[in-house]
Amino acid sequence: MENTLIMIAAVILYILSGAVFTLRLLKTEKAGRPPKTTGLVLGFSALLLHGYLLYLSLHTMQGVNFSFFNAVSFAAWVIALLYLLAALSKPIESLGVVLLPIAACTLLLDYFFPGVRLLPPDTNWELRAHVISSILAYSVLAMAAVQAVLLAIQDRHLRKHHPGGFIRALPPLQTMEGLMFEMITIGFILLTLALASGFVFLDDMFAQHLVHKTLLSILAWLAFAVLLWGRYRFGWRGRTAIRWTLTGFIVLALAYFGSKAVVELILKR
Repeated sequence: MENTLIMIAAVILYILSGAVFTLRLLKTEKAGRPPKTTGLVLGFSALLLHGYLLYLSLHTMQGVNFSFFNAVSFAAWVIALLYLLAALSKPIESLGVVLLPIAACTLLLDYFFPGVRLLPPDTNWELRAHVISSILAYSVLAMAAVQAVLLAIQDRHLRKHHPGGFIRALPPLQTMEGLMFEMITIGFILLTLALASGFVFLDDMFAQHLVHKTLLSILAWLAFAVLLWGRYRFGWRGRTAIRWTLTGFIVLALAYFGSKAVVELILKR
């Protein structure tokens, strides 16, 4: 019962935090806008409760429970953490409109659809490092993907000369694009580390149960590598950058959670 109340409180706090950032975008006059600090405090409060629930669900006597919805919830927690920390100094409040409600949804899914997928307690540090770097890479690139969607909406409105509503409250297009490429660069480095650690520390990255994840992860890595090279060599931006970002993230999402969903939720293995 106590955990249920904590879960409900975390969901409400996430939604309220997202609502604060939404109001800040919709209200153009500073006098009617809720303070940014309010959204951050609500977000960090939700994050603490979410982290506590994750600790209880992940850590068991038999090992780390990394079932599908546990993994999704953990990834959402990391994304929310990185977002809130970045929001302290960067103009990325608009991401909270999407990321914080998603974190709330993952909490609900993890609560109503619990599962068991154990990593043994004697799992070596190399595998743990690979898992952590993989989740960090996914989290940062997920933020870049959401930024790409917002950038696409902003670009479309500006092309049609209708920069009204929340579009007017977003940072300039160049700033939004620069932030997206910062996230992609950091995520690409983390993804490189994740793949490298997998090839170095795991017995066989192309084993039957890993081959789809490995191949899709490599394809995602290539997509982001081409994007960064195109940005450096040809100055890619705008719609071209958005398409490559979203394509790379979709492939990466399939690699990280697509195969896991098939194995655990459909095949019940």
